[in-house]
Amino acid sequence: MGKGSIILKSKEEADIIRNNGIILGKTHAEVAKILNEGVITKSLDLVAEEFIKDNKGLPSFKGYGGFPASLCISVNDVVVHGIPSNRVLKNGDVVSIDCGVLKDGFHADSAYTYVIGEVGSDVVDLLKSTKESLYQGISKVRIGNRIGDVSYAVQSYNEQRGYGLVRELVGHGVGKDLHESPEVPNFGRRGNGPRMQEGMVIAIEPMVTLGKRFVAQEEDGWTIRTEDRKMAAHYEHTVVVTKDGYDILTTFEYLEEVLKERKMFYV
Repeated sequence: MGKGSIILKSKEEADIIRNNGIILGKTHAEVAKILNEGVITKSLDLVAEEFIKDNKGLPSFKGYGGFPASLCISVNDVVVHGIPSNRVLKNGDVVSIDCGVLKDGFHADSAYTYVIGEVGSDVVDLLKSTKESLYQGISKVRIGNRIGDVSYAVQSYNEQRGYGLVRELVGHGVGKDLHESPEVPNFGRRGNGPRMQEGMVIAIEPMVTLGKRFVAQEEDGWTIRTEDRKMAAHYEHTVVVTKDGYDILTTFEYLEEVLKERKMFYV
């Protein structure tokens, strides 16, 4: 992941990614419309794939490295890379959905953590911290800052609140490839790492746990769980470095409108 030199994007290329980010945001919204107790995760995947293709895009994840689905659906103690299946969602489940859209030669990538029914205040606080830390990280994106400034912002925000930061999986550059340079860890030191330049496009994606930070991979070769089986949360935006700071190229607007209409909980 993220090997090779950093490829800066022109304004036109960033606009393509932004347009894909809108399709991606609306894909999340279509999934949010049917996210219910009793739904199997595979049915969410089919809705997402159909919507992306109807909008003349391709699901970035399907076939990527052999991944069999359009969505990564990670429930409860699964941090990332959960494979959609016949698993039935139930009250109290925490469901992280990660998706990508490829269109006109470029990818957009974003993730959001949803709640089915009622969850405890400890889970609510975890989701709040994870989502807020995404924006803390994004706030450090500007020309001349370093990737470590983003990483440190994410890490310090969550660790001050007692949460674990997954270290084995990282954010990344986004462009013609789904995973480009640079890697964007969720931990690090200020002033370290590649220097940000105008046109750099990165996916920032805090993966935060209610317990310890350690994870294990399942036998399917994809599913990543917390070792202690505590809950995890995951939020992600694709962001471009601009001459004035940053621009978020993906959006939670459409999905949060749906959650609001449906009176479903979100942070």
